[in-house]
Amino acid sequence: MSIGALALLIFAIAFLLLVLFIGIFLLRLTRSVSVLTMDVDTMARSGNEILGNANILLEDVNGKMQTLDVTVDTVAELSETVSDMNNSLHRVSDRFSNFSNLTKAGASYAASKATGKFRRNKAEKPAKKHKG
Repeated sequence: MSIGALALLIFAIAFLLLVLFIGIFLLRLTRSVSVLTMDVDTMARSGNEILGNANILLEDVNGKMQTLDVTVDTVAELSETVSDMNNSLHRVSDRFSNFSNLTKAGASYAASKATGKFRRNKAEKPAKKHKG
């Protein structure tokens, strides 16, 4: 065997070992990719289920929000009505307060007139009895 043939034999053995290691690496890589593909498929199916449940939940929440919006609007209108009624009661109360002051003055005037009449009538009655 010559040196050239020996070099060719060493190169052929090295190339064979390289092909074997690459083959083993590719087999392991294929198994890893298969496992990874199955995991991704499982996650995709789970993700679809989660998205489906999220959509159902979102529709439910939107329906309840519409119901709640009507309730909130009704409470807001009720609050405005109560506020308007409160303002009206303040105005009526102010009017009655002013009327009360006038009534007190009128009552005092009426009481003084009645007292004056009563005194005059009382003073006139004994005078009539003495004449009769």
